[in-house]
Amino acid sequence: MDSDLHDGRIVIIGASLAGLRAAEKLREEGFTGSLTVVGDEPYPPYDRPPLSKQVLLGHVPADTTGLPMRRDPKAVWRLGVRATGLDPIAKRVSLADGEALPYDRLLIATGTRARPWPNPEEAALDGVFTLRTRDEAAGLAAHLAAGPQRVLVIGAGFTGSEIASACRERGIEVTVAERGSAPLVGAVGGTLAKLAVGMHREHGVDLRCGVTVTALRGDGNGRFVGADLSDGSHLDADVCVAALGAIRNVEWLADSGLAAGPRGLACDAGCRAFNMYGIVTDDIFVAGDVSRFPHPLYEYQLLSLEHWGNAVEQAEVAAHNMVNPGPLRRPHLAVPVFWSTQFGHNIKSVGVPTFSDHVVIAQGTLEAARLAVVYGYRGRVTAAVTVNMAKSLEHYRNLIESAAPFPPEPGAADRPLAAEIAIPSDVPDPKGLSHGPTVALTGHLPDRRLVTVQHG
Repeated sequence: MDSDLHDGRIVIIGASLAGLRAAEKLREEGFTGSLTVVGDEPYPPYDRPPLSKQVLLGHVPADTTGLPMRRDPKAVWRLGVRATGLDPIAKRVSLADGEALPYDRLLIATGTRARPWPNPEEAALDGVFTLRTRDEAAGLAAHLAAGPQRVLVIGAGFTGSEIASACRERGIEVTVAERGSAPLVGAVGGTLAKLAVGMHREHGVDLRCGVTVTALRGDGNGRFVGADLSDGSHLDADVCVAALGAIRNVEWLADSGLAAGPRGLACDAGCRAFNMYGIVTDDIFVAGDVSRFPHPLYEYQLLSLEHWGNAVEQAEVAAHNMVNPGPLRRPHLAVPVFWSTQFGHNIKSVGVPTFSDHVVIAQGTLEAARLAVVYGYRGRVTAAVTVNMAKSLEHYRNLIESAAPFPPEPGAADRPLAAEIAIPSDVPDPKGLSHGPTVALTGHLPDRRLVTVQHG
């Protein structure tokens, strides 16, 4: 063991899931030096998935979503203060309170924030929300508990769909405006998006696709009362949630010389950050939603994920590599996994559905709302999404990891391959959506002319 690596000063910027798990792992791996965790929110690390589910339903208060510590990382917690700059030569992080924090090794886990409604005056109206933080969830939950006449949700990605689902479960009228052709289309493609349309409509959502919201309206006293839509219609509502995707928190790195941009901070497979010239750094690591990392199953294209599981796994790989010498370092190779619960349906994804040129319904049917859809690229299985069939997911994960041929063998389906009926099923360009896809691939994009193969 290299004793120097187990001592010194490690600073973690980002006090959320990835930051906490990295801090715990550093101590587990024998790090005995000083450990400081900086977070811009005033709260200890908390769990975000419940915010759009249990908190909005009123089942749990937002302030009870704290993440349990698996072990005390014996860290100095600097909460409620933002990092504002990084000097990688002097090895110092500048904080908003004027302090310069020295480090020997740095982990950047600053994650994402909700993309705000673009008009600041309209965004400031009482009743207009985004949903990412504990405070935002608490404010939105309070407005929903007050019994609004109608909620407008802008954007029908996973977050927007979960918000709409929570509203309907509470008996609140909800309109969803989505610029793309269907809910979830940017994440799972056109075939499953058809099912998503049905889920919304069956549960009484006023779903409007192919339209944009052009303006939010106030009552003159600062309260939101409605919106104008691109089709010329006007909607009366008392609550609006902008679910427009995420912005990666990299602005504070603008003068750092690191490879940071709107898609995140690029790193190698061992979570070491790249500088702007593509040279890997030795003392700066990155993990979680803010990272872009190469994955061998996806042609070493850089992946950007907003997944709970990825944040944990990548944080632990980064922490391991921060305190181990080169030959003992590990790559971050986990296959992405994502889940969502909406309108009583359980949706689980493994792999990268947007990295595909064909899809096949391998089990179940769209009509029954119980199915497994397998995605392939150039004759290889690259992803699978299940609806109400989560126990099948492990099988498809094995197919992805072993680069199994696509379409999967008949034994992988609950019926033999038969006549093939091709149905167009394209994943749209993210620019055509009012929300971001859950998985962003950078570099060249695969062929987007997706086809569904259905079995007769």
